Amino acid sequence: MTTTDTPIPRAPGALPLLGHAVPLLRDPLGFLRSLPQHGDLVAVRLGPHPAIAVCDPRLLHEVLVNDRTFDKGGPLYDRVREFIGNGLGTCPHAQHRRQRRLLQPAFRPDLLPGYRQTMAVQIDEAISAWREGQIIDVLHETQHIASRALIATLFGTGPDSADRDRIATDIATLVASTYRRTIQPDWLNALPTPANIRCRRAVRRLRTTIDAYVAEQRTRGDAGPMLSMLLNARDSEGNGQGLSDAECIEQVTAFFLAGTETTAVTLAWALHLLATHPHLEHEVRGEADRVGNAAGSDPEQLPLTRAVVTEALRLYPPAWLLMRITTADTSLAGHPIPAGTTVVFSPYLIHHRPDLYPDPERFDPGRWTGAAHHPLPRHGFVPFGGGARKCIGDRFALAEAVLALATIVGRWHLEHPGGAAFRPPRPLATFQPRGLRLSVASPAARTGPHTQAPSGRGGDDG
Repeated sequence: MTTTDTPIPRAPGALPLLGHAVPLLRDPLGFLRSLPQHGDLVAVRLGPHPAIAVCDPRLLHEVLVNDRTFDKGGPLYDRVREFIGNGLGTCPHAQHRRQRRLLQPAFRPDLLPGYRQTMAVQIDEAISAWREGQIIDVLHETQHIASRALIATLFGTGPDSADRDRIATDIATLVASTYRRTIQPDWLNALPTPANIRCRRAVRRLRTTIDAYVAEQRTRGDAGPMLSMLLNARDSEGNGQGLSDAECIEQVTAFFLAGTETTAVTLAWALHLLATHPHLEHEVRGEADRVGNAAGSDPEQLPLTRAVVTEALRLYPPAWLLMRITTADTSLAGHPIPAGTTVVFSPYLIHHRPDLYPDPERFDPGRWTGAAHHPLPRHGFVPFGGGARKCIGDRFALAEAVLALATIVGRWHLEHPGGAAFRPPRPLATFQPRGLRLSVASPAARTGPHTQAPSGRGGDDG
């Protein structure tokens, strides 16, 4: 490709030392939505760190398929590695193929039916504790569902309830701090501020808890399929060695984080969207009733429910901001990109492009079903990343979210208390619906299947 001497356009508003930290902290989604007006590639500053933002799906495809040159890295992964190390989702290219080979057997397609049956039990037990008239903290409840399903399917007995609570608390602390620590200067991250102290304590306690859990499971020998494979796997293409204890702990930590956070956030947003579109909730309930044992079913048997989850992933992708770092001099769109450059891309931005998704702020599951579904460019839908570094558990997470949504809607009607509107908050490291509360009622208590939603939109995405 021929190169150009034209510089990559810069996003306006950068401040000395702080770069674009102010808009990225105050209104990150609005800042991202503004970037395509400047070009397909835009120079930005993540605090003091210069970066190139990729706004076009075709260029994003080049980044994601060339994972050797565009490696996992940048300030975001520097922060995440502080607490989960070099697990599968964060390790550099040189370590990735070996780790993927060792972990892939736990996600074979033939294992998914058994996983779904285990998920069904956990989902059913979790929502059976809900009561008529109860107002639930939706994210808290979906995190509880996701952690139970993950532990039962992949890790067997799992940590005891006290350890699970500690893990959940520490993960929440780290998720809340990671984005801020990515944007602000390194010297500020090093200061003994209350937030930094909480983060360091959470890292130490999380590692201690999971270290003790892995050691106990190794001694007992009754771990679930994931942990058993981690402990016993041998790399037939390498030197025949398995994962060290330290590597096992890193992988378990990463799966506790990714395996609960993505599913919980997606399910919470889907419940919010159905609560504001009760006519669709009625249709999802009807689909679940027709299938029968929805929680143990193949998601392909629940096409509308799957479309709702997919549309929730489009509107509110949990991993809304991701990064790569170039390992060699390269080019994009004819612009030379030196080695060591941080490259930023946003699934949220790609998913809200009006040329890919007409009326992109509107919640419309019909985009993914029937005649309304139209082909997208490669990497025009990237909630789980793409290329060789696409999330290894994407099918697992999608199945769990679909089955949980069908089970919940089949049993309960959820609505916003008093009809109050919910304003999506600014995202953290993941795009969480913090503060979302819904009231629980039996399906018979609703006013009717054709009640109109208060808005045809998925909500105020700012």
